[in-house]
Amino acid sequence: MERTVLAIVPFLAIGLVGSVLLLLVRWSPPPFTIVIVHLAALVLLGLIAAVRLIPFAGNDWFEGQPWSPFWRLAASGISVVFLVTGMVGLVTLASSATLRYPPSLQFLQLLSALDIAWAGAALVIGVYRAWRLPAAATAGTVLAIICVWSIWRYLDVVGFGPEGEWIVDSAALARYVLPFDVIAAVMAIGAFVFGTRRQAMEQARPQS
Repeated sequence: MERTVLAIVPFLAIGLVGSVLLLLVRWSPPPFTIVIVHLAALVLLGLIAAVRLIPFAGNDWFEGQPWSPFWRLAASGISVVFLVTGMVGLVTLASSATLRYPPSLQFLQLLSALDIAWAGAALVIGVYRAWRLPAAATAGTVLAIICVWSIWRYLDVVGFGPEGEWIVDSAALARYVLPFDVIAAVMAIGAFVFGTRRQAMEQARPQS
């Protein structure tokens, strides 16, 4: 658990240092390209962090609790999801502020980054536990592309306010964003449960 916390620190440091450098970036409304590139970078940072932390999330966590191997694996995996999501959230707040987004756009970017980060981390952990690293990296990348595309499509259709503000269009959200959020959540939770159960069963088998 301690090694996992320490392993997330470099990613947080990279994100925060990179956020300071974003003070040099200038943009004018509409900030379409910079918002999408920024979101993609945040998502990539979260995926790389999730892949880096996966090996630490074993059933040796919470050994003081009377839990089965499945629940210890589930708890360790959820802890990694929280760490990755929290790191992405902090970097999103810092980088959105240094990019001088309007408050509403900062909120949109935070919601989008957090939503993709938790789903991506949970999916990567589940797929890794079931089919190992190449499949996990592929699954995480596909989910990230689909989710970022949904935000791109929404912003492309709805646009921005005069100063780059987020325009809330409930009909467009329901059409272009929410369905993909639901699909991502179902995929992430399903893969996480399946992979965790599979690893728990494998570890419970007698070793020859």
